Amino acid sequence: MLKRLLLLPLFALLTVPLAAQDREALQTDSVYEFRFVPRKDMFFIPYRDNLAELERLSALVARYKGAITGGQTPIFVDAYCNSMPGKAENKAVARTRANRVKSELILHQGLTEECFVTHSHADKGDWVTVRVTVPHPTEVPAATRAGNEEAGENAMEDKATEIAMKDKAPAMEKAAATEKVTAAEETGVVEKSGHTLALRANLLRWATLTPDLGIEWRVSRHVGILVNGSWTSWSWSGKDRRYALWKVSPEVRYYIGKENRGYLGVMYHIGEFNCKLGATGRQGDYQGGGITGGYLLELNRALSLDFHAGIGYTRAEYDKYKVTDRVRVREGSDSKNYWGINQLGITLVWKFNQ
Repeated sequence: MLKRLLLLPLFALLTVPLAAQDREALQTDSVYEFRFVPRKDMFFIPYRDNLAELERLSALVARYKGAITGGQTPIFVDAYCNSMPGKAENKAVARTRANRVKSELILHQGLTEECFVTHSHADKGDWVTVRVTVPHPTEVPAATRAGNEEAGENAMEDKATEIAMKDKAPAMEKAAATEKVTAAEETGVVEKSGHTLALRANLLRWATLTPDLGIEWRVSRHVGILVNGSWTSWSWSGKDRRYALWKVSPEVRYYIGKENRGYLGVMYHIGEFNCKLGATGRQGDYQGGGITGGYLLELNRALSLDFHAGIGYTRAEYDKYKVTDRVRVREGSDSKNYWGINQLGITLVWKFNQ
């Protein structure tokens, strides 16, 4: 009995370092945060504390590379963006940011895409977080341990690793399933959010008392289909003066750059006119087309100004007439072929479906 009492203090001293080791093992998650410039997807390593965070993350990856590449320790990457105008743009920028951070580890640490579980978020801020679940020492494969361990200890630890992997298999399968579902959801969002609608009004035409309205369907981030229409009808001086026309102009655009501000396109227009501002009036129809280009200036998340112009060919065929005692008298017909600027505008754009 006395011997047992003497052994109790020794046993207590031996359990103290073991308890400390268990507490260290419970601290399994290591989180690293990388900051991005708002509205940008480039990974600037000198920006904020990115360099220090990358060095810490690289050291951890090098330490547990065997477990990471072996599939026991996935790297969770969560990318965020909320500085773009719409949800689709935020998702796309967040996804690119995640790929930038992963590329650093893939290129310099020899990892593969299979080592990561990636999620993109259109909220919170402009950063990417990387979370690594550090394995318990018994979960580290024998190949990654020091070579000075005894053969018997290695065999026991390998057995422990095998048991731990069996226990962890369901969790890994669940994480892989979650990644597939998230990827499918993100793909669906991108496809859906590409189909945005916007109303358009050419302010230059409204300034000339020619009401103008149009609609644009953004088929994808870079391709848009537009249809604009104008109509007006004015008479004065006892109907001796006349200004009337209608016009329909479809257009296809390709938006350039990451922010899709500039664009090039092709357009076609057709319409009729009746214009008599002097002694001789002209009434007829016209059609043509050309190449368009311009730039979008964002005012806020919903409104922007579209500065655009077009150059191409237009052909008009019309009758000439004069008005005598309020009766129009035809004086022949003519036609005109025009090469040059055939579209010009400053258009207010309202994105009502983002």
